[in-house]
Amino acid sequence: MSGKPRAMDPSSDESVRRILRERKAADHVIAGGAAGLIEVWRKFVEEVERGYEFGLDDYRNDLDIRTLIENTGLAPAVPAEDARLRRMLTVTGRPVWSSDVPGAFWIEGYPSNASGQLLEDLRAESLA
Repeated sequence: MSGKPRAMDPSSDESVRRILRERKAADHVIAGGAAGLIEVWRKFVEEVERGYEFGLDDYRNDLDIRTLIENTGLAPAVPAEDARLRRMLTVTGRPVWSSDVPGAFWIEGYPSNASGQLLEDLRAESLA
């Protein structure tokens, strides 16, 4: 899905916020609700495509957003972003993070264009 996420039923958005609270998500993530999660994921994928400028801890935090999307039932809203991220990942048989979602593709491998702090951190943990 590109562009603006479609409007959600307010009761559905409250359900998303409830799940986010239960999973102890950050307050700003909870406040953003469904649309916020989707927008953060879209921006993360764009950052990866441009060249992720942050370190591995930040990268892992961003991957947690995708896990939250799955846990809240919003995965059907992000297939285009998922496909774009999949195209960017290399060494996909090696997890760089964990997820409670079975088959979580987003934790496998790292961006093929990794450089700077991210690449340095990946190498320090023998992941690249």
